Amino acid sequence: MKDHERLPEVLINIGLLTDEQIRKGIKEHKGLGERISQVLVRLGFISQENLDPKLLAQFGVFPVKVEEEVVPREVLEKIPQEIINTHRILPIKMEGRTLTVITDQPYNLLALENFSAVIGMGLDGLWVEQKVFERIYSRYYGGAIPSLKQKQGIGDRGQGTKARTLEAAGGSASEEGPIIQIVNLIIEEAVKTRASDIHVEPQEGKLRIRYRIDGVLHEVPSPPQRLQGSILSRLKLMGGMNIAEKRLPQDGRIKTEVLGRELDLRVSSLPALYGESIVMRILDKSVFFLGIKDLGFLPDQQKLFEQLIAIPTGIFLVTGPTGSGKTTTLYAALSLLNKTDRKLITVEDPVEYQISGINQVQVKPQIHLTFSAALRSMLRQSPDVIMVGEIRDAETAGIAIQSALTGHLILSTLHTNDAPGAVTRLIDMGIKPYLVASTLQGILAQRLIRTVCPSCKTSYSPTKDELKVLEEVPGTGQYSIGKGCDQCGRTGFRGRIGIYELFRMQEPIRQLIFKRASTAQIRAKARELGMKTLREDGLAKVKLGWTTVEEIFRVAQAED
Repeated sequence: MKDHERLPEVLINIGLLTDEQIRKGIKEHKGLGERISQVLVRLGFISQENLDPKLLAQFGVFPVKVEEEVVPREVLEKIPQEIINTHRILPIKMEGRTLTVITDQPYNLLALENFSAVIGMGLDGLWVEQKVFERIYSRYYGGAIPSLKQKQGIGDRGQGTKARTLEAAGGSASEEGPIIQIVNLIIEEAVKTRASDIHVEPQEGKLRIRYRIDGVLHEVPSPPQRLQGSILSRLKLMGGMNIAEKRLPQDGRIKTEVLGRELDLRVSSLPALYGESIVMRILDKSVFFLGIKDLGFLPDQQKLFEQLIAIPTGIFLVTGPTGSGKTTTLYAALSLLNKTDRKLITVEDPVEYQISGINQVQVKPQIHLTFSAALRSMLRQSPDVIMVGEIRDAETAGIAIQSALTGHLILSTLHTNDAPGAVTRLIDMGIKPYLVASTLQGILAQRLIRTVCPSCKTSYSPTKDELKVLEEVPGTGQYSIGKGCDQCGRTGFRGRIGIYELFRMQEPIRQLIFKRASTAQIRAKARELGMKTLREDGLAKVKLGWTTVEEIFRVAQAED
């Protein structure tokens, strides 16, 4: 039996620890927060005096002797120096997928399984004398190993959530190791460039980092692939995820402050061919809240939108794909409706931003608090306005319809390509056509387009092909394009606004719905009654100099 396999048995036999304490200690240790010895002391299972290896020697547990052969550089690189310095484990040999490591901290051997999960290899641990460990360390890294003083807080969870802060996860800037610095830099650069998402994607031969800026992905310089395992584990650790689980998707959350701004990062990991793909969605609380006037409505659209959400009963839907700004539009509507004489309740998954004066409910499927269950209970709260994050199924749609019929205003989202398509989608869910026709007040389909950078904005003359397209909407234009500058990252675009297709329920359309007309028929009638399509709205904004024809083609050409 190897020394690290005997260690738990010896600790139990000499009365230092029980089976349960061993299990709790290893469970509490999860990840790279503290040495296992520190965990055992913090939990009160052993005293600092019992950490002396001389005590174990009294019971026949001794350090082993190792042959001090040359350790190849590729073996040393299997464990980042930050982990070597912090946890005093040093690789000396590799055979297949098993790495032999030495340590002068015998209690580290209890936690080899956790180290193995982080490093991604099987570990065989050897306990050596301190002088032997430090001599081998000095040979390859020069000088003495840093103090055993540990960073604090890496294992602290955010209150009531799987959230961690950069500070809690990594300590002060002077204490940050290379991996912590790299991860912090990735997040800080994303914030500087106004990215909405960070994509960390293991590829064959490299680790790719991409930022989604104004809806478009841009690849940025990436760390060496050899740091892939440590970076992915660090991100999962910060997000409160299980770093040992690499076979299943996971979700987490990081709360932090970067560059003086409070951020909430939603983290998603997905097992892929070359490692786990991690995406972090950045929710910047300092810039989120937009008023109706900031969404990019044309004057006539904004007036109609405000009229529709002011109707005290019925359903108003916002449709579009993921990332099209539906939630932002709904929050802007709620802000407009949020008056002291109204009771507003939302049910969301997740609650992305807290709004003063509104009762917000977080969906929790694990305890059967679903959209439909929450919506059913909300009706007993006597609300005036209810916002449902998304109508996902027939049950939620049915309760929303009944709520609208009993005198409530329901705001929600639905995944359809255009506004008229939401009508047939509800009918396909099993809602009777007469209920859809009598409760729907309006539907807003939307997409987000990039706007011309104001710092490098310049006038330009459209090509003949572009002018032909622009003839689809009336009026003359003042066309602009961005030349590219430091402010916009040489793209010519900075910021985004919406393009909209605002569908208002009218009597001729209700008659078509009663007859179960197709989406195409409903769409044709809506256009006849004055509805502008996404493309038409976009081209009108090209003529105002807000964006370009190319950008409209990128986003809305398929909707023609």
